[in-house]
Order: sequence, then structure tokens, then C-alpha cells
Amino acid sequence: MFIEPTGEQIRELVGSAQKGPVVMLNLLKFKPEDGEATYRRYGEAVLPILGKIGARLLWQGRADSVVIGDVAGDGWDAVALVEYPARQAFLDMVTSADYQAIAGLRSDALVDSRLIACTQQYSAGGS
Repeated sequence: MFIEPTGEQIRELVGSAQKGPVVMLNLLKFKPEDGEATYRRYGEAVLPILGKIGARLLWQGRADSVVIGDVAGDGWDAVALVEYPARQAFLDMVTSADYQAIAGLRSDALVDSRLIACTQQYSAGGS
């Protein structure tokens, strides 16, 4: 079960040579009691913070079926895609006082999660 990044994962993100926008893929498994409601409160509180740093929620929704692969050990309840102008903007956000004031809501809501930094390498049109 993973809720918070390790020091090594943060160092890797800080040291990344990738520049420009990054989309964070959030895979979320809620605690059985009140997890979803608690995460909803976190989501409402984090949106203004995202706006301050030039980030935006691209999409959020339910993970309702696995098309390729095995769900053993996964079974995600929700998925969210959040675009940040750069990896540093994400790091600035999570270390800010505003974010630290609400970070506990995220931890309290989840039993497991994954946060995957994604960078565009090519477009669907081939260019």
C-alpha cells in the first residue's frame, strides 16, 4: 500500500531532466468508510491551490473495468489526471503551507494510491 512518496521518488522527480508540462496520473483506492467523501473534500480544497500554480484538473472519474491485465491487488476506485506546468510546480505545491494544511485529507481518504508522472513524447498524429 502506497500513500506518500518515498525520499528516493522525490529525489528522482527533482532530478528529472524532463522539462515542460507534466500530467500526474492518480490511481486511487478509498478507505471503506468515508474515504470517498474525505477525498472529495480534499479535491475541493486542492483546486484553488492548483489554480495558483497554473495547474489544472484535466479529468477525473471512476475506474470501472479492466480491459487488459489483472485486477488482483489493484481495483482502483477512481482515476484523476492533473496537468502541472512543470515538475517543479508540483513540488512547490506539495511543499507549500496551503497544501500542507489539507494534505492530511488525502492521506485520511486513501488505503492505496499510485501517482505517475507522465510526459508527452509524441502526438497521435505522428508529429
